[in-house]
Amino acid sequence: MNRSTPTSRRQTRQVNESAILRAAERVFARAGFEGATMADIADEAGLPKANLHYYFGAKRALYRAVLDAVLHDWLAPLDAITPEADPRTALCHYIELKMALAAERPHASRVFANELLHGAPVVLDLLRTDLRQQVLAKAAVIDGWIAAGRMAPVDSVHLFFTIWAATQTYADFDVQIQAVLGTEPDPATDAPRATAHVTSLILRGCGL
Repeated sequence: MNRSTPTSRRQTRQVNESAILRAAERVFARAGFEGATMADIADEAGLPKANLHYYFGAKRALYRAVLDAVLHDWLAPLDAITPEADPRTALCHYIELKMALAAERPHASRVFANELLHGAPVVLDLLRTDLRQQVLAKAAVIDGWIAAGRMAPVDSVHLFFTIWAATQTYADFDVQIQAVLGTEPDPATDAPRATAHVTSLILRGCGL
């Protein structure tokens, strides 16, 4: 009799959960929380609807899991901002990763933006705790770079707001951007051009 091992069951669970979260990102971004259904998400993920309930329970719990995952993935690139890091290299790395996330997972940005536009009813606690703590900690690193004369004086907290606005707009408002550019999207050229522009602008503002 073929019995699955704990390791194989854990791997299967991870694969299924990841597929469900990515599918939920796309459906919630398109339809919003109210318009999305568990059946739609199951179809998008190519999994039985029962799997969604097994792994995440109700729709609201799945929605919260999506938002948690998005915030975690957005905060991970901040790891490069450390006191001993080179400011230019660290900020370049952070901006490039944020731009890559906007290009590769635009639905993640849109579902999060939609949550914020509605007053962040689900993730306000995370914004006031995890996000705030991370930003203040990394802003303190930037203040240390400034005090050491390693970059120009800037408002370190508002620097993050500026980076978020400049990077996430390429996901949240891609229709507007393509309409103004008047061209069909070309990831091979559009993403590098946008990344180079945003990076150069931020670095110049930081005296780097």
